Amino acid sequence: MGVTIENLVTSGTFSLDGGTWDVDNNVWIIGNDDECVIIDSPHDADAIINQVRGRKVLAILLTHAHNDHIGAARAVAEAVGAPIYLNPEDLMLWEQVYPDAGPHRYLGDGDVFEVAGTALQALHTPGHSPGSTCFYLESEGTVFTGDTLFNGGPGATGRSYSDYPTILASIRERLLVLPAETVVRTGHGENTSIAAERETLAQVNQ
Repeated sequence: MGVTIENLVTSGTFSLDGGTWDVDNNVWIIGNDDECVIIDSPHDADAIINQVRGRKVLAILLTHAHNDHIGAARAVAEAVGAPIYLNPEDLMLWEQVYPDAGPHRYLGDGDVFEVAGTALQALHTPGHSPGSTCFYLESEGTVFTGDTLFNGGPGATGRSYSDYPTILASIRERLLVLPAETVVRTGHGENTSIAAERETLAQVNQ
């Protein structure tokens, strides 16, 4: 039984620094008919729970702690009995949404999460937020980049706790070194590839 990658799009709002914007978010579910992991849990807990279809959820992996990526995380975790993982450098963002309870476990660079006979590796890619983390699924030739790398270039760095030189360094040193054919599955919008984004980033000055 091979691993499958499912995409669910949920809609809601992103709020930070006193502003609020309408957004559509990608939820990624990686697994087989028996077990899975969830990458990000935005907006709509019921939709995510329904997508799980009763499988054992091994982990809810958060790419970062902006509210539009974690807003349904605790409800989903309670419903499916899975631990939430977050890089601790994003705790100040997490606490804006959940001031009364932390994530269940902390993510670190290089952590490996096994599911359905394969493994996701955590890549710490700060810049969009201090704790931003991508997840590399080498066996399937894909990387889940959250808001670090999009179809068309780097994620936004105009808000609190973001830094443009840092995100550029993360992308160049951690993501663009992956095989060119690697599929990039993002936190918002369409997929891209490492090859395409190497071309995009070649136009960006340090």
